[in-house]
Amino acid sequence: QVQLVESGGGLVQAGGSLRLSCAASGRTFIDYGMGWFRQAPGKEREFVAAISWSGTFTSYQDSVKGRFTISRDNRKNTLYLQMNSLKPEDTANYYCAARIGYKSDLFRRGQVNYWGQGAQVTVSS
Repeated sequence: QVQLVESGGGLVQAGGSLRLSCAASGRTFIDYGMGWFRQAPGKEREFVAAISWSGTFTSYQDSVKGRFTISRDNRKNTLYLQMNSLKPEDTANYYCAARIGYKSDLFRRGQVNYWGQGAQVTVSS
């Protein structure tokens, strides 16, 4: 069992930056990929970014590519999402997720094993 806890959410102005963190605990020694999803009110949850256990492979949703950067520090058991040039449409509840193994296509479809409780990100215009 893996527990995921997000932090770093908040209110920012358009064009600003924010970094989300996701602390993992439990069976963190298991080979697993990690990533982020987001869900805005009245909309379905959507994939944001994912990263392999080694950090070698990453995947991004087209809408955030070039603005967001996903990374992880396995020594600290922590996942990060650096968000730059934020736009109002980035406003959503951001969820950390983990999957046994890593496969970009499966992660994009929400095929994950563990979920965090979410962190709210609000971008004002």
